Amino acid sequence: MTKAIGILLFDDVEELDFVGPYEVFTMMGETQKRQNEALSHDVLLLAETDGPVRCAKGMQIVPHRTIAAAPALDVLLVPGGMGTRREVKNENLLGWIASAARDCRWVTSVCTGSYLLAAAGPARGRRVTTHWAFVEQLRARGDAGEVMENVRYVRDGNVVTSSGVSAGIDMALWVTGQLHSPAFARTVQRAMQYDPAPPYAAEV
Repeated sequence: MTKAIGILLFDDVEELDFVGPYEVFTMMGETQKRQNEALSHDVLLLAETDGPVRCAKGMQIVPHRTIAAAPALDVLLVPGGMGTRREVKNENLLGWIASAARDCRWVTSVCTGSYLLAAAGPARGRRVTTHWAFVEQLRARGDAGEVMENVRYVRDGNVVTSSGVSAGIDMALWVTGQLHSPAFARTVQRAMQYDPAPPYAAEV
């Protein structure tokens, strides 16, 4: 039976926070097809309503389903972006995250998506991370057990949080290795030609 990976969307979500992992997880499916294997997971973009979601940099995305119509999830991914400051007060969304996470094998976030995981409960009291610019803000909220910095992603139990934006790709590849195998994840990475070598890196 095909399982589901759900990626949550909301207005002002950071584009690469969800598009990067979406590419990883859909490439996971493409790799399975090339290997003549059955698809293990459907990848679904989920939102509170079925209308277009306005992202942080102007991209608009139409979700596959509303959260009310979402199936049981094997993996939940909550991205970040400026919208998390608003959504952290959205009791309906927090309640859905808490409910959806109960039966997930992996509950994950990118960037300030960890704010929502901590507020909703799955990451409360756990070791987490977020974008470097928001580490102190997340610590001040007091929901997380320990907010780590200078790491790409952190696992605590079945909760995996990643730092800013591009780190979600690394985290999603790690999750792919857990769903399948490290060797399979390396094949997905190669298919994406993901081999970071950014220019001007010496001063970062």
